[in-house]
Amino acid sequence: MMAKGDDIEARLIDFAVRIIRLGNNLPKSRAGNHIAGQLLRSGTAPAAIYAEARGAESTKDFVHKLKLALKELNESRVWLKI
Repeated sequence: MMAKGDDIEARLIDFAVRIIRLGNNLPKSRAGNHIAGQLLRSGTAPAAIYAEARGAESTKDFVHKLKLALKELNESRVWLKI
């Protein structure tokens, strides 16, 4: 059985891979390139931020990093809607 932290990290990595695939399939237009770039940044960052959070030196630092990851995920959601 996978530990909860490992499961979240695996799911965030899976999300990042899906975002990369989507970005690569967007039209090669000015708008497509812009949206792909924004999605790639905001959609891949949460996995790295979460990995960093797991090594946080304090609970406060851990919570702060989780909030950053959530902000990136919220941004990704908006770009996906666009």
